[in-house]
Amino acid sequence: MPEALAAALTSVFTFEVLLTILLSALYGLFVGSIPGLTATMSVALLVPITFFLDPVPAVAAIVTTTATAIFAGDIPGALLRIPGTPASAAYVDEAFTLTQRGESEKALGASLVTAAIGGIIGVLLLTLFANQLAGVAVRFSSMEYFWLGCLGLTSAVMVSGGSVVRSALSLLIGLMISTVGIDIATGHPRFTFGAIDLLDGVSFIPAMIGMFALSQVLRTVTTDLQTESRVSPIGSLFGYMVGTVRRYWLNIIRSSLLGNVLGALPGAGADIAAWIAYSISKRFSKKPEKFGKGYEEGIVDAGSANNSAVAGAWTPALVFGIPGDSVTAIAIGVLMLKGITPSPRVFQTDGDLVYAIFLAFIIANLLLLPLGSLAIRLARHVLTIPKRVLMPLILVFSILGAFAVDNTTFSIGIMLVLGLLAYFMESNDIPIAPAILGIVLGKVIEKNFLITMIKTEGDLLGFFSRPIAAGLGAVTVALWLYLCLAPLLRAMRNKRQTKQSESENPS
Repeated sequence: MPEALAAALTSVFTFEVLLTILLSALYGLFVGSIPGLTATMSVALLVPITFFLDPVPAVAAIVTTTATAIFAGDIPGALLRIPGTPASAAYVDEAFTLTQRGESEKALGASLVTAAIGGIIGVLLLTLFANQLAGVAVRFSSMEYFWLGCLGLTSAVMVSGGSVVRSALSLLIGLMISTVGIDIATGHPRFTFGAIDLLDGVSFIPAMIGMFALSQVLRTVTTDLQTESRVSPIGSLFGYMVGTVRRYWLNIIRSSLLGNVLGALPGAGADIAAWIAYSISKRFSKKPEKFGKGYEEGIVDAGSANNSAVAGAWTPALVFGIPGDSVTAIAIGVLMLKGITPSPRVFQTDGDLVYAIFLAFIIANLLLLPLGSLAIRLARHVLTIPKRVLMPLILVFSILGAFAVDNTTFSIGIMLVLGLLAYFMESNDIPIAPAILGIVLGKVIEKNFLITMIKTEGDLLGFFSRPIAAGLGAVTVALWLYLCLAPLLRAMRNKRQTKQSESENPS
């Protein structure tokens, strides 16, 4: 290990690699901050350039672009309510509410510092425990993934604003949308109405843009188009970020650990990690009543888990060649093109390159602090644009972002339809975020449910037949019982208190 680490230091701290990291960081911030362009898309656009680079700068470009683009996606989320990733949807309403109060720099400052620290903690854990995390990952079968997906959906219902019933309704709407496409078991089209573009299902990027951005445009146009956005500077952004770390250091460590472990599970990753971290944050917060109303603690926890999971996703990618997410799937292809095959012995065979990846991650997250601070300072000027000009611009970006997914106008149609659906949902106090998570995780849960049913020959008790699955299942079922019984118990307690007060104070 010392020799490999020394070789990695020598290969990374060269002018070529450091310049590549700097340019990739700027590129990731730029692309990630454009509504509709995700970190995956920014990495995919970078792949042709990596063909002409040596292995170390090629992989450094990918990891740097990923780290910066993930944070940059929070910028349109906080300012325009267009989350950059599905994981960002966990805290986009929290950040946008702060922006509406004129505290956009507070929202983005909390997101920036937790992104950097969460990413660094994730890399350190990856460096020290990659083999152990990979060992945990390979023990997960369809049963564990099913319960993990259910746990993520349950967390979304628990932490969403409004009543549990409305949150559950939103989740069911998202799950219903996720059933569109080819039936996994029979191969028969479902709810496609003859549209070939729907055979692969509803793409979550146009869905996310429509349900968050377009619905916000419609609500602004119909309610407060003439109201000017307030921008209240918080003074020293660096001082605020230091204060955030001091107040929430325990939250950052807890959520970074959680995000790294879940990020190492292929198919789980940041989406579930952010929601579960947000749910845990609200459960153990000293001020849970502030969540959903523009409270930075939720951003701190979900943001730390989100960015730590990015590093965690490299664990199965490097050790087993199993992509933890779509970005690492692209990275595996680049590694193989450079003659490096991921395997359990990758630390012995290509240790210098592996540690070069880790160093590039750390440098990228350190660079994120000054570059991200500059991006925040520049982005706040968006709020000075009059809403009658800003709303059409958001609509144009939304259309471009939806079109960029697969270069078809059908995606624009999906964005418009789901935007209208979200507008009517929010008009009736039905939250949007659970629906988005339902769209993202619906197919994952369905696939693992069907695989498990085939394995167990239809025996539902088979979902509890493995130790980890039994533990996750017990926690999830307990939460379901709590969600079902809590309103009834609360109503009984209120009724008893009312009777007691009437008996103590007879009229």
